[in-house]
This record gives sequence, C-alpha cells and structure tokens, in this order.
Amino acid sequence: MSVDHDWSELPPELLYTIVNNLTNLNDYLHFRAVCSTWRSSTPTTPKNLPIQLPWLMLPKNRSNLHGTGFFNLVNNKLHFLSLPEASNHRRRRCGSSNGWLIIVDESPLIFMINPITKVTVNLPPVTEFPNVVNFDFYSVGREFTVRSLGGEVYTRSLKEMRDSFIRKVVISNSPSRDPNFIAMVILNETGELAYCKNGENSWRFIDDARFYAEDVIYFDGLFYAVHKSGEIAVCDLSGGSPSVSFIETPRQIGGDMQYLVKTNDELLLVTRFLELDIDAAYHQLDVVYKTVEFRVFRLDLDGPKWEIMNSLGDNMLFLGENSSLALLASDFPGCEGNRIYFTDDYCEANYDGVNGNHDLGYYNLEDGSIEALSCYPRNSHSMLRWPPPIWFTPNPC
Repeated sequence: MSVDHDWSELPPELLYTIVNNLTNLNDYLHFRAVCSTWRSSTPTTPKNLPIQLPWLMLPKNRSNLHGTGFFNLVNNKLHFLSLPEASNHRRRRCGSSNGWLIIVDESPLIFMINPITKVTVNLPPVTEFPNVVNFDFYSVGREFTVRSLGGEVYTRSLKEMRDSFIRKVVISNSPSRDPNFIAMVILNETGELAYCKNGENSWRFIDDARFYAEDVIYFDGLFYAVHKSGEIAVCDLSGGSPSVSFIETPRQIGGDMQYLVKTNDELLLVTRFLELDIDAAYHQLDVVYKTVEFRVFRLDLDGPKWEIMNSLGDNMLFLGENSSLALLASDFPGCEGNRIYFTDDYCEANYDGVNGNHDLGYYNLEDGSIEALSCYPRNSHSMLRWPPPIWFTPNPC
C-alpha cells in the first residue's frame, strides 16, 4: 500500500540539515521554490555555499529582451538576468569580483552591483582620484583635467575617462559579507594602484607599489600586485596607511600580460602571449591581436623564484577583467582540469566600438591547444563593436 507524504511538513531541523549540505546555487534556489514552508525555513541569502563556477557575461548583441545573457559552462545554457544598470551605453564594466560587477559611468559615478540580488554599493567617483585635479561638466570634450606622473597636466573627455582611466577593480570581499571591504584599482595610463575602504569618500594611491599594475588579487588579508617582470608587491591596507613589502624574484622574460592566481596551496603567475591576427586584421583593416599561448609558474619562496609548471592538474583558471580565479574541476561535474579559461581584457580601443573578434576561449595546458566556447565562436567577425564578455561568479550574498 502506498503512502502519500506531505513534503511541506518535514521537520525544520531536517530542512536545515539538507539546505546546509547544498553546494550549488541552482539547487538552493530550486529548494526554496518547492513550497512556502521550505522557503520560510531557509534564509534568502545562503551563507554556506562555496564559490560557484563562473558564468560568462555576454555583451548586448548576445543578450535579448529578457535581459543580459550569462553563459553556463556546465550545461551550455544561457541565463538571462534583468540588468539595466550594466547595460547603459554610457557605462563600462571595469571588474568582476566576489560576485559583484564594478561599473564606471560617464557621470563620473563608480558603483558595484550584485546581478543576483540587484543590490548596489557606491564607490568614490572618478573625480576623487588624487591625480584628477579638476572636473567641469560644461567643458565639453575636455571635462577632466588630469596630472601625469611627471607633473604634466592634460584634459580628457567623459568617454575617454570611462574607457581608459581605470583598468581593473578588485574588492577584498563581498560587501554583503564584510561591510569593511576594501576596493583596489589599477589605473590604466599611469600604472598606479589606488584603494579605498568602504565608507571613504576618496581614493588613495599606494606610492610604494607604483607600476605593480599587471594584476591584483586578494587573499589572507593582503593584496598582491604583480609587476611586468614578475616581482610582487604585498600590500597590507588594514592600518591607517599602506604597508608594502616585496617578493623579489628573478626577472621574467617574454610574454605580453601577467596574471596572479591563488590556488589552495600555491601562488601562481600566468604569462599570456599574444601575436598579430593577420586574418582579422585583413577583414577589419586594423591591428588585431590574439592569444597563442599561456605559461604557468608557481612561486617557490625558498628562492624566491618562479618555477614553470607543466600541468595544472585538477585546477581550472579563469582570467580576464575579473578577479583571477582558480577552481577544482572535480567540484563541478562536466568540467575538466588543466585548462585556462580566458577573455579579452587587453583591447585599448574605444569601448563603444571595440575592434577585434574578442579573443576568448580556453587553453589546454597539456597540448597547448586553444578552443572556442560554444556560445562564442573564436573566429567569427560578427562579434565586432561590442564590449568583450567577462567572467562573473554568481553569488547571492
């Protein structure tokens, strides 16, 4: 004889045990959608979920009326989120960190938004950097006055500052988890590092870490910034003023871009090699580059020195405008390790009219092959004149 069960009457302690063993955001959302009892017995914002597999946030021409498109690597499906805050043509993404997108506006506002919760947090505007000496909205085409490292003063338009002033923003933690988070900025033109703590009204330069501007990551309470040569500046921003120490390694030779990535037990340096894309340049009558190789090194602190790695093992790396990230493929069924997933984060063309076919895909460290993602053919010339995609880690808190 069959017995019907009313699943809504499961005891709260059992529901609590189940939900605390969920590791996937989709599973958590589906669990809360079963019935009102299950929904009321679980928090809207889960605190126990591990880092999720990044989605690829697609540009406007790959989205639709339902919202901004996000590509899921595991099931090759698109998720659409209503995100008008990031779709405004006067705005530009300048980072993706801890589940938040960082947006710079021509206004000149800088803010962060969590695409899952739609919560926004303001950061000090572009006018509050120490080298921005004046802003006059009515001086059309030369609204900003900026001071160079050498002391020279020059002007920039709203669009120029939006597109080229800030290269990347990284935050220490999600504002929802840590109200005392710190934001770190890499400035594009000067190679300066600047930071602000939540609630502060202006940005401050880290003078001792100037030119350590290839990439920045945060872990164990410290920011790590890498120089083109592979040397690292370790920035402690917990006090009233920055404290900077250095990990001086033998100079790295070759490569075009450097990234820092923290795995569970090692600090990695990833060198990206580019070359001129003759075919794309022919079609576009412009200079276009493409990625041809990555090399990975682990930091040996006994040197200190960078040691070449021939395999990432189970690790997957995600590189681009996002905070560099390493995950274990075995934690995500359907994924494979020893791969580097990358996006185009080196184009210096106008943001509204980016030239190039957005150099992105994944690199297999075992055989050196590069493959396209199914949502974004690598050699298609129909992707032009849109901002490149960016990796975004869904995080409901």
